[in-house]
Amino acid sequence: MNKNMLRSMGAILAAFVTVFVLSLGTDFLLEAAGVFPGFKEQQAHGMHTWWMLLLATIYRSIYGVIGSYVSASLAPDRPMLHAMIPGIIGLVLITAGAIAMSDKGPVWYPVALFMLALPSAWLGGKLRTR
Repeated sequence: MNKNMLRSMGAILAAFVTVFVLSLGTDFLLEAAGVFPGFKEQQAHGMHTWWMLLLATIYRSIYGVIGSYVSASLAPDRPMLHAMIPGIIGLVLITAGAIAMSDKGPVWYPVALFMLALPSAWLGGKLRTR
């Protein structure tokens, strides 16, 4: 593998690490503050309150923008491509998660995440390249 390919892979991995850390950190803070139910309670009863899911959709989309911005910033070349790749991979992961968890909550939540994945990735890349 050449140096640019390793840098490309690192840039894309950095996007996922960024989104993962921000999302889990926010989830943890919201649970600690009592805004969201704890993990065990979610497992037992689900997180079906519409406003909780809407809030999660909003901050996860914002973190998708940030992750794609990070990927574009670290890219050795073609920053928009490096911003969009995490969005495309995210579509696959969201789809797999929606299928696996289809009975755990309202359908609109994974659909909203799916619909916002590519626009969030594009916005992150656009913010970096302008």
